[in-house]
Amino acid sequence: MTTFSATEDPTKLPATGDRTKGEWRGRFPYNDIISLLDVNRPLNLAESTSQDLTVGEILDLADLDSIRSLKLGYGKSAGAVALREAISEVCGVPAEYVVTTQGTALGLFLLAFEVCRPGDEAVLLTPCFPPSRDCLTGAGVHVQEVKLSFENGFRLNLSAIEAKLSTKTKLVSLASPQNPSGVQTSREEIEDLLALMKRAAPQAVLFVDETYREATYGDKLPMESVASLDLRVVTGASVSKALGAPGLRTGWLTIADPDLRARITIAKMNTVISGSVLDEALATVLIQKRSGVLESRRRLLAGALTKLAGWCESEATRVEWVRPNAGALCCVRLRADVFDDRAVEKFWDVLPGHDLQLASGSWFGEENRSFRLGFGYLPPERLGPALTALSMAMDASLS
Repeated sequence: MTTFSATEDPTKLPATGDRTKGEWRGRFPYNDIISLLDVNRPLNLAESTSQDLTVGEILDLADLDSIRSLKLGYGKSAGAVALREAISEVCGVPAEYVVTTQGTALGLFLLAFEVCRPGDEAVLLTPCFPPSRDCLTGAGVHVQEVKLSFENGFRLNLSAIEAKLSTKTKLVSLASPQNPSGVQTSREEIEDLLALMKRAAPQAVLFVDETYREATYGDKLPMESVASLDLRVVTGASVSKALGAPGLRTGWLTIADPDLRARITIAKMNTVISGSVLDEALATVLIQKRSGVLESRRRLLAGALTKLAGWCESEATRVEWVRPNAGALCCVRLRADVFDDRAVEKFWDVLPGHDLQLASGSWFGEENRSFRLGFGYLPPERLGPALTALSMAMDASLS
């Protein structure tokens, strides 16, 4: 049995096997993205959130008397009524469709655990946020991956999806906008996918992670949620990304099918019982007042994206990128005609020396010459120096 001293960090140790040699024995696969919870370098371009809100900023939006008088008992099984009503306005569905969860990832886990049984399959579009894949594995589901390509701008490939669908398929999972690319799937593409599923996997549920949907740029309005599109559609989102409050751990599912909704509510009760009433109260205020919060953040994201686009253009001989539709993130790749495998390895080795942090593409199912670059987390005055340092790191990796 592995033991840890008080000064040791278990995320840096083999735990139940040497994960570097494929001996990891946890039910959930290990992924180095866990390092983002423990390391935050000064020039952090790895995070995909907007800048973090403070508790004080949310309290400034709230009725403090109602917060002070909040009783810390158990919450409602499906989530606080006021929160579900606020979410229903965001998603364009009745409040009874909404079940709150501790983040979107838990919602997907509960969904997979409930709709899939031994022998069933889930079709997952990758690259993706690692827990979106690993929670399926942890739930005991056989995962059929459909890899979207950098060269095709990570657009939906219906023929590749069709090849993976079967009567065993009980869940199809995608994110729109995607993580790590920020590429959005259109409503028409979702409708085409649903038609395909009706023919090839008639019992399957379509999960659409809309976590980044409202993180648009400048005056651009977000695409309408697909929550009301079809009875088979389940959407998930949270206050973590666009609104900058991941520490509240408040997300939700929208579930039109009443039978499935009841089963998910029971699954939630048997795992976490209910959400935190304090977290849900603060999340309710944040969602109710989201227009002002999002307006300022969209201006910041627009400026940051312009700065990043200029950097990508100036570095076009060494990097290529896919421009995002929404979200504080995009996918960048070191050009293969400039960086050989040794230079790519050296690139990752030299980043800490430049106080830089990036999210490796290998975490998401891509090659490690690609990376997720988060352009909304750093204050505007630090993004430019971070990009300059990134250029210097590329210089060092080629020397």
